[in-house]
Amino acid sequence: MRIPIQLHRNLLVVKAKVNGTGPYNFLLDSGVGISIMTASTLADSLGLKHGQQFRVVGAGGLDSGLLAYQTDSVRVTMPGVVAPHMTWLVLSEDVLNLSGYVGVPIHGIMGSELFRSFVVTLRPQLDYLLLSDPATYRTPKGKGWASIPLTLENNKAYFTAPVQFTDSLTLPLKLVLDTGASHALSLEMDSDPRLVAPARRLPADLGRGLTGTVHGFLGRVAALHLGRYVLRSVLTSYPDAADVHHRIDVPRNGNIGYELLKRFTLVIDYPHQRLLLRPNVSFRDPFEHDMCGIELLATGPNYRRFLVLRVVPGSPAADAGLSPNEEVLSINLVPASEFSLSELDRMLHSIDGRTLFLVLRKSDGEIYATSVRLKRQI
Repeated sequence: MRIPIQLHRNLLVVKAKVNGTGPYNFLLDSGVGISIMTASTLADSLGLKHGQQFRVVGAGGLDSGLLAYQTDSVRVTMPGVVAPHMTWLVLSEDVLNLSGYVGVPIHGIMGSELFRSFVVTLRPQLDYLLLSDPATYRTPKGKGWASIPLTLENNKAYFTAPVQFTDSLTLPLKLVLDTGASHALSLEMDSDPRLVAPARRLPADLGRGLTGTVHGFLGRVAALHLGRYVLRSVLTSYPDAADVHHRIDVPRNGNIGYELLKRFTLVIDYPHQRLLLRPNVSFRDPFEHDMCGIELLATGPNYRRFLVLRVVPGSPAADAGLSPNEEVLSINLVPASEFSLSELDRMLHSIDGRTLFLVLRKSDGEIYATSVRLKRQI
């Protein structure tokens, strides 16, 4: 079956009906073991049953103060596919604000159930994924395919990949296959004493978790090997140990996300415990970080108003005088509402030395103009 997908900010979005209503938008995330509705209002409107209640544990094992409950026998449908009795977790409040981060309405996260039931083929240049019956699936023939063994533990897929840090140090690392991570590679420094932090690093906020912002720094590894293929100078996230919730039952060194995975045609084959991949036209694209130094939040009825959530100290945006809570009104004389958040994101990652002319509104209503010269910072 062909399932339509959208890609927003390196995150896969699928539409599904829940108990016959919808469709609703869900992030497709192989790194989550059980599907999640991120706000209780949708669950209440659907009349979902309140089952066992949990207190959500956040980074470092700390109590997040957030509650969730389990709901069973949820009927989820996509074109040609029916899951009649799914189990979901429902968060008591939408602390993740995925809609504002992604720039389109997001109602939750669809976890690894889809991958456990089908062979999933992803061709990043196309707007759909393929679901195949594991019993009748035929391995693709032709040159260029590499096969990497997967191990399934607690409903997640892990694999081992050699990561080169220096000319003399290459380590085999255990990584989670995580389609719901927008970065390329993330490594947890305290998972192995042999891991070497890069000499050149950039302090950064790496994302949001259930207890708030995940802090850390960005760097690069010399190379990462996936079967016969080698990706070089891979932009890598290094979260602070205090901001990582370690799952001690499944030791791992980090995860690999969609910024790297999108460089391949992928066959994610949980039933046969393997990952098949072949490079696509994006394989040799450089790994780039935001060259402006701002984090934007999409707001408004159509998520076409953009607020500056954060300005990185010492960045081009800081040098240009931008501040948090300002609204971006136009870019290069084009109204900001003409862009999606994904388009703005690509613009801010685009070309070292490119100049952007911005008009912004301060929190007190004052409107001003400035220019930002993009700069590769890592």
